[in-house]
Amino acid sequence: MTEQVAAASVDTRHSERKVILASSLGTVFEWYDFYLYGLLATVISAQFFSGVNETTGFIFALAAFAAGFAVRPFGALVFGRIGDLVGRKNTFLVTMGLMGASTFLVGILPSYASIGVAAPILLVLLRLVQGLALGGEYGGAATYVAEHAPEGKRGLFTSFIQTTATLGLFAALGVVITIRSIIGETAFADWGWRIPFLISIILLGISLWIRLQLEESPVFKQMKAEGTTSKAPLIEAFGRWVNLKWVLIALFGAVAGQAVVWYSGQFYALFFLEKTLKVDGATANILIAIALALGTPFFIFFGWLSDRIGRKPIILAGCALAALTYFPAFQMLTSAANPGLAAAQAKAPVTVIANPAACSFQFDPVGKNKFDRTACDVAKSYLAKAGVPYVSRDAADDEAHVVVGERSIGIPNPQGGIGPGTNAGSIPYVLADLEAALDAAGYPAKADPARVDKPLVVAILFWLVLLVTMVYGPIAALLVELFPSRIRYTAMSLPYHIGNGWFGGFLPTTAFAMVAATGNIYYGLWYPVVVALITLVIGLFFLPETFRRKIHE
Repeated sequence: MTEQVAAASVDTRHSERKVILASSLGTVFEWYDFYLYGLLATVISAQFFSGVNETTGFIFALAAFAAGFAVRPFGALVFGRIGDLVGRKNTFLVTMGLMGASTFLVGILPSYASIGVAAPILLVLLRLVQGLALGGEYGGAATYVAEHAPEGKRGLFTSFIQTTATLGLFAALGVVITIRSIIGETAFADWGWRIPFLISIILLGISLWIRLQLEESPVFKQMKAEGTTSKAPLIEAFGRWVNLKWVLIALFGAVAGQAVVWYSGQFYALFFLEKTLKVDGATANILIAIALALGTPFFIFFGWLSDRIGRKPIILAGCALAALTYFPAFQMLTSAANPGLAAAQAKAPVTVIANPAACSFQFDPVGKNKFDRTACDVAKSYLAKAGVPYVSRDAADDEAHVVVGERSIGIPNPQGGIGPGTNAGSIPYVLADLEAALDAAGYPAKADPARVDKPLVVAILFWLVLLVTMVYGPIAALLVELFPSRIRYTAMSLPYHIGNGWFGGFLPTTAFAMVAATGNIYYGLWYPVVVALITLVIGLFFLPETFRRKIHE
């Protein structure tokens, strides 16, 4: 009898590990696919958008960028409904197949030079499919794992799903860096960029094979047997206030804050190093990779801890710590990564004196806007791209002045742009004078690699990643437990993907637009800080603790 119990226990543990491995591997693969576009956006833009006119190219680039984030909630609605109607397993097999197929097709898609405007149109359509598939995958994987987990271990089991986004980013980075180093930059830009997309078909085959070995979730099988599955999960989840209120509380009291902390710690920090502090891309990638490697085990730790003390205190503590420490952490990051910039800012601060009516809000998510129609835009755009912080002072005339320390450089109003046929031919020379003034004041064009305090940078990045693991490790278990099993897939997927697709996905570009508009390199941090504080307040008062709930209901 003892041997039979022991054998059953071994079989159970084997089954549990299989569920976690299969679900996590598939989700890693989907994140790998999703991140490839972001990593190769510059190469893809050259292949698919360079042949169209500037305005059309901007529209296509913006659409391709936004599609992956904007449509994720719609994928959550479509596949969440299917998951609650026909089952968890079959639904995330479909989402994986769609993601894999669309990624592979990007690898064989002819360029603009071959098929003209059809190329960018097809690329945007494939990107839309990717976003829809990802919108359905996460909810399915999290629900499936949670419904297999024994009581008291849902946080631990689902925390493995939470590591997959980071592991997917690692995989995409590793493949891209390896191929680039083997074939060289010229060949990579010409044809080698297709290889990471093409090899995804192998990963798809492996992932599908593993997931096909799995059985349906026991919770869903029980509902099917009892005839208690929802007949209209969308109406039941969002058309009835008793469920809709929990969707809203989940979004604003948990997921929105989790999303901005997640994107700040893993993406905005990387972009801040590269774009603002001018650390070379390879060094920045290595430093963030080290921090991610050190921090990834804490997804598991905080998932495990949430099984003991609850989901709510860990997630809200992460939001509170982020709001309290982001400004000092990023200021420390500036001093550690680019001490020359910090010293120049203290010694010779920069001021832009211009007519505020002539200053645009420089929202430029795909890097296509030139902001060259007014003197104010020319000055602020130049300083933003140079990573030079500044303050603004209002003036009445159209001409702008940039004061560097005690030196003032006047910038004439372009009146129609600074390109051919305009009256602003002197602006390039004026900007050259501005560049010389900044150089004389000690503003570095790039961070000096020899002066980057790498251990301190890694320590700061690790802190930011640690906050990510606090808010993200327990979130899947909380969302699963918050909703009844009959509408769980649908109800949890929508707030998750609105939070992460919209609040989080557009964070880097929104934050950098805020920086460009104000000149304060830390001003963009107000976006995640305010959202995190909103989540903290709503979560404290309205979000229930869920870790002791039974989910087989």
